[in-house]
Amino acid sequence: MVRLTLELIARNSNLKPRKDETIAQCLKKITHINFSERNIDAIDDLSHCKNLSVLYLYDNHISQITNLNYATNLTHLYLQNNCISCIENLTSLKKLEKLYLGSNYIAVIEGLEGIELRELHVESQRLPLGEKLLFDPRTLQSLAKSLSILNISNNNIDDIRDLQILENLNHLIAVDNQLLHMKDLEFLLNKLMKLRKMDLNGNPVCLKPKYRDRLILVSKSLEYLDGKEIKNMERQFLINWKASKDAKKIIKKKISKDEDAKNPYIGNFETMHHIVPVYYPHVGKPKLVFFSDIQNYLANRNASSESSLEDNSTTAEDMGNLSLKESEKLLTNNDIHEPHLLQNPKVNENVFVEKE
Repeated sequence: MVRLTLELIARNSNLKPRKDETIAQCLKKITHINFSERNIDAIDDLSHCKNLSVLYLYDNHISQITNLNYATNLTHLYLQNNCISCIENLTSLKKLEKLYLGSNYIAVIEGLEGIELRELHVESQRLPLGEKLLFDPRTLQSLAKSLSILNISNNNIDDIRDLQILENLNHLIAVDNQLLHMKDLEFLLNKLMKLRKMDLNGNPVCLKPKYRDRLILVSKSLEYLDGKEIKNMERQFLINWKASKDAKKIIKKKISKDEDAKNPYIGNFETMHHIVPVYYPHVGKPKLVFFSDIQNYLANRNASSESSLEDNSTTAEDMGNLSLKESEKLLTNNDIHEPHLLQNPKVNENVFVEKE
């Protein structure tokens, strides 16, 4: 394995020191260092590289982020495809704008407090089976106003509602995760008012009915969904379709209320009178009798003429005064399986039997 040292940097740089310059003075001029795919497993002290702004160390074997404290002018750091398991020792890099940490062993996005990152790429972490990438709330809070691009693809993530705090997020890349619920996405889109691009391909939620339509309707800022442009004509068509659908629902509800208002007695019949079933023997199986005599009586009254409010009150009173005595004439005492109903006048007042 190879350790990244100042000597190694000096040997591989294109800078040629002057006769009166030292190596340290020469290293101060370096702005870009590219040591990708060099079998590097550790980073040595880079404090002499005062003007270093871009550092390429991807495709190596680095297990810890160390000795970058003095590279205070660093703006771009590429550490993807290494062996890093923890984000650490970066808080002094106040000018860092883009951080690439994809394909490592990171389980929690943390340790970025005080850094105003614009881009964070943490896709495809090599996590243990069944685990998912998590977010430290303190780091999300720190990135809330600065982060514009976030790549969290292929990390077994099933909930991204915590990202609502990223108020300036412009592009979210979350493909090949386990996002399932439309309501979670709709909730997030209602919060991220500046989101222009969102890529969710490879998630189960993409198979939901009207997945694309629903997300377009929720977000007015979204311009690209899963790599496909959202044109003004498409959005306007969906807005008109939803408005028409909502209008039909309102009309249908109003018609239903009007119909209920025309026959208030029928609508409230069951609450005004308790229906008591009476069983009596018959040829074959016993028959459960409900009191359709009352409903027929009411129907005949309604068919004859339109009654006023006073007529309705009279009808209700007449029906309440009907007794079981008239219906008992249809049955003998032996025919009734519940003879106690005949002997209790208080119960009989509201019991009615259908005629054969």
